[in-house]
Amino acid sequence: MTNLALVFLLAFTLALVLTPLAGLVGKRLGLADVPGGRRQHSGQIPRTGGIALYLAFTIAALVAQWLPVPRFDMPNEIIRFTGLLLGGAVIFVMGLADDRWDLAPRWQYLAHAVAAGIAILFLIFIEFVANPLSAKDYLYFPLWFTVALTMFWIMGMVNTVNWMDGLNGLAAGVTAIACAMLFIHMVLRSDPPQTSVALLPLALAGTCVGFLPWNLSGRVFMGSSGAWFLGFTLGCLAIIGGAKVAAVLLVMAVPVIDVAWLIVRRLRRRVPVGAGGRDHLHFRLLDAGIAQWKIVLGYYAFCAAFGALALVSPPRVYKLIALIALGILVLVVLWQAERRSQ
Repeated sequence: MTNLALVFLLAFTLALVLTPLAGLVGKRLGLADVPGGRRQHSGQIPRTGGIALYLAFTIAALVAQWLPVPRFDMPNEIIRFTGLLLGGAVIFVMGLADDRWDLAPRWQYLAHAVAAGIAILFLIFIEFVANPLSAKDYLYFPLWFTVALTMFWIMGMVNTVNWMDGLNGLAAGVTAIACAMLFIHMVLRSDPPQTSVALLPLALAGTCVGFLPWNLSGRVFMGSSGAWFLGFTLGCLAIIGGAKVAAVLLVMAVPVIDVAWLIVRRLRRRVPVGAGGRDHLHFRLLDAGIAQWKIVLGYYAFCAAFGALALVSPPRVYKLIALIALGILVLVVLWQAERRSQ
C-alpha cells in the first residue's frame, strides 16, 4: 500500500508542480488559445499542459518499475512497457507539433496511426475478448483482425479524449476515473492481482488529478499533446491490463458514442470529420444553457457509475446489456439535442 500511494502521490505532485511551469513555457513560445469560434474563454490561455502530463506520468511510471511490489508472471510486461513509453513519446511530440503548426487532419491521423503501430510492434494488441455469453470462454482473432482492431481501438481512444477536451476538467477528469477503474480491476478483480501493471493506471490517474486544479480553473489547457497522450496511454493500458477493453468502454461510453454520432452526422452533411465545431454533446449542452460545472460533473457521474457497474457485475453478459442500455440512452440524448438545434 505504501508503494501504491507513493506512485500516485509522485505523479500527482509532479503534475501539480509542472503544469504552471508548462503554462509559462506556452506563453513564452506563443502557444496559447485566444477567444473566438468555438472557444468562448476569456484571455489567452496556454495550451501546453500536455508537457506536464507527459513528464509526470513518464517519470512516475519509470520510478514504479523499481519499487518492490509483487510481480507475477505477466508475459512480455517489460516489452509492452517499452512500447507504451515509445509510442507515448511519439504521439506527445506530434501533439506538440499540432499545437504549434495546427497540422492538417491527415497528418494528425498519420501521427495517431504511427503511435498505434509502435504499440502493436511491442505486443500491445487485442488478440482476444471475453465471450459475453460464457463465463470462461474467449473469442480469439486472426492476426489481420487483431492488428486492425488494435489500430481502431487506440486511434479511437486518442480521438475520443481529444474531442472530449472542450470543457475545463472534462477530459482529464474522465481519464482519471477510467484509470481508477482499471487500477481497482487489476488489484481486486484479477486473480492473482496484477499489482505491478496496476501501477501504470494509478500513475496516470495521479497525473490527471494533479493537472485538474489548473485546468478546472481555466489557467492551462492540455492541448493536442496532452489529449493525444492521454488517449493513447489509456487505450494501451486497457490492453496491457489483461484486455479490459469492455470495462473501459463502459466508462467511456458517453464520449465514445458522441464521437461516433459526430462522425456519422458530419459525413451526412459532407463536413470534414476532423473539422472543429461546437456540435459535440458537451458544447450542445453548454449552448442549451446548462452550466459548465454541471455538465462536467454529469460526465463524471455517468462515467463513475458505469465504471462501478463494470466492477460489481461478474456475469459478462450484464456488462454487454449495460453497454447497450447506456448506448441507447446516449443516442436518445443526442437525438433530442439534434432536434433542438434545428
